[in-house]
Amino acid sequence: MSFLELTNIRKVYPNGFTAVENFNLIGEQGEFISFLGPSGCGKTTTLRMIAGFEIPTAGRILVNGRDMTTTPPNKRNVGMVFQSYALFPNMSVAANIGFGLKLARVPRPEIDQRVKEMLSLIHLEEFGGRYPHQLSGGQQQRVALARALAIRPQVLLLDEPLSALDAKIRVSLREEIRAIQQKLGITTVYVTHDQEEALSISDRIVVMNQGKMEQVGTPFEIYNFPKTVFTATFVGQLNLFTAVLTNPTKGECDLLGQKLTVNEAADYPQGTAVRLALRPEELALGEIAGQNQLTGQVITRSFLGPLVRLTIAIGETELSADLFNERLFIPPNIGDRVTLSFPAQACWVVDGGADVSKK
Repeated sequence: MSFLELTNIRKVYPNGFTAVENFNLIGEQGEFISFLGPSGCGKTTTLRMIAGFEIPTAGRILVNGRDMTTTPPNKRNVGMVFQSYALFPNMSVAANIGFGLKLARVPRPEIDQRVKEMLSLIHLEEFGGRYPHQLSGGQQQRVALARALAIRPQVLLLDEPLSALDAKIRVSLREEIRAIQQKLGITTVYVTHDQEEALSISDRIVVMNQGKMEQVGTPFEIYNFPKTVFTATFVGQLNLFTAVLTNPTKGECDLLGQKLTVNEAADYPQGTAVRLALRPEELALGEIAGQNQLTGQVITRSFLGPLVRLTIAIGETELSADLFNERLFIPPNIGDRVTLSFPAQACWVVDGGADVSKK
């Protein structure tokens, strides 16, 4: 059953700038949805409209069937966690967590009990008497999360809450946020520009670009079956290259005299110079029977810990290949000739709505 509904949302500022256009989304009770996109794509503006800090120029926002489009923020029962923590420096951790309850005139015994529950939930039971400056960045963000949850909101909103933290803390805290969200069963909208973050914790992802929705789907769908060039290139690494389609029905192509077969090419006429997409991790080193094989020269080699990334030149075409790093693995040297193999279903014709023969 739908719990959060955004219908035909549009936001135009007085200077004429359109921040969000034709945004439609239905979120289920307890679902974790991430808005993913580059800076300026409209994801935070959309989040602020759900919170009530911005009013849509057009469209409706419903929470649990109730129209909240023009309802003030303090009447929405929505919890918000900001990037900057926004804790009150002159208040203790306990006072920060209970602040919203105090404004709502909740009786003191109930506030104390709720604060105790929240401190336990974020594993900071002994920190209630401390002040924000006595906490680490990760601890401060936990307190900000507890404050948002203390009011028992219908919807939890998080605006890039981990961007100010270092990499290791980001990973551990995002896992904590997801675990807490699942435990409470609260509908959550999470804004981020970090694709790994969105892929790892979301039930669904809304990919946004220039104020519009590019694609909505599960992390698996977004990564493995991108519907637009933007989604394919923004989420994960991607090789984009051009080949000539020689047999559309069979998906056969030619790349500088080397033959390959691709997935779903029947919509394009024979002889078309099509743009092809291929993930670097789909490429394997060496010849594999029954798969596509391309031969080229190694021009760069990068060590990335668990991966070794090679760049292979085939004429003017350059392909990146991500190979598993193992202790006994000996990667090829720069200048070596190598053969790459990949299955036909791993390579597809990009459909970006443009004339690919002119790209």
